[in-house]
Amino acid sequence: MLTMKDVVREGDPVLRKIAEEVQLPASDEDRQTLQAMLDFVINSQDPELAEKFELRPGVGIAAPQIGISKRMFAVHVTDEQDQLYSLGIFNPKIVSHSVEETHLEGGEGCLSVDRDIPGNVPRYSRITVKGTTLEGEEVTLRLRGLVSIVFQHELDHLNGIMFYDRIEAFKDKLKKELPQ
Repeated sequence: MLTMKDVVREGDPVLRKIAEEVQLPASDEDRQTLQAMLDFVINSQDPELAEKFELRPGVGIAAPQIGISKRMFAVHVTDEQDQLYSLGIFNPKIVSHSVEETHLEGGEGCLSVDRDIPGNVPRYSRITVKGTTLEGEEVTLRLRGLVSIVFQHELDHLNGIMFYDRIEAFKDKLKKELPQ
């Protein structure tokens, strides 16, 4: 079982690398890792398990956050219509996005960042993502709102980008300037 001890913190070079594609069909090891990541986010949202194992609540986690530079992440998040998105996904990529942008009121947080960083993180309002599920099924997901933001946050991890890199007014030695 993954715990917070397995989560790599900001400043670790693995969080700044562009993750490698996962060879498909996924190996047993990659599937087990992704399942453990999904179990982690589910467990982190269960108050009893979170307290027992000292888990910080999270809605998503990317493989680089546990020190594995591979293109996979897990999410467990409910959208504004109460639809649950609970899945692990290999080699996700945005195939289209809106011009319109949005952000989470109050900013974003990250399991790899142990401090509060205020500021709006600009994200696309709507995205279409393609990838392969834990079960080996190719999927195309049209996402909006919170779920879209969560997917973009996790996708950024696969590209070596931290959420605060996108906050215009944020100044910090760990911030990386992004190309416009």
